[in-house]
Amino acid sequence: MDRREFLKLTAAGFAATSLPLRVSAAPAGIRVVLFDAFPVFDPRPVFALVKQMYPEQGQALTELWRTRQFEYTWLRTLTGRYQDFWSVTRDALRFSAKTLKLEMSAADEERLMGAYLKLKAWPDAADALRTLKAAGLKLAFLSNFTRGMLDAGIANSGLEGVFDKVLSTDLAGAFKPDARAYHLGVDAFGLPKEQMLFAAFAGWDAAGAKAFGYPTFWVNRLGQPAEELGAAVDGSGAGLAELLAYVKPA
Repeated sequence: MDRREFLKLTAAGFAATSLPLRVSAAPAGIRVVLFDAFPVFDPRPVFALVKQMYPEQGQALTELWRTRQFEYTWLRTLTGRYQDFWSVTRDALRFSAKTLKLEMSAADEERLMGAYLKLKAWPDAADALRTLKAAGLKLAFLSNFTRGMLDAGIANSGLEGVFDKVLSTDLAGAFKPDARAYHLGVDAFGLPKEQMLFAAFAGWDAAGAKAFGYPTFWVNRLGQPAEELGAAVDGSGAGLAELLAYVKPA
């Protein structure tokens, strides 16, 4: 994703976009919906806290932290030096603070890290998820987040019992978009990938899931253009209401 645009939209409260949506209809036979974390959990409070704590350099710190966070996941996977997303996130924060020459105390670091354990669901998430589940679909997270981060978001959002599986890439020792990470869904449910819909937040994750072979719906809350990675998604929309329209549960 374009991280400058991500930050601009974060600061503006994710302003509505007029980009066209691609909803159509899901392929027949979908039995499972796999979710990245951010189609469900709203990350904006993390970056709001950064700006609150560092008003003069909050924009720069947020941008660098987010960029390094994902670059580190990709580099650690490529080099076979996996560490979990919590550790990667902390390392990225420390690097960013040093780069910007910020005096960040241990207490401030813990406060920023702790914001990831306080995430709650987007306003449209709970009803949409329960509608999908009531229709007989199996639901799961398949996320770079650690199991602890995912469990915290579930508890904060009152979503206990909604997800049949909570899959962290820790189980694979590789971050998305590595095929080993996406394969966790196949392993967990024992179904062909064609029967599992992946709901992505980032354009690169949508492209990665599609390249792996999942039917893929891009929950494009940021109104971003598709990545030029040669893997067009099957459907897209601005939120989980569009995902519901795509799946068309009974």
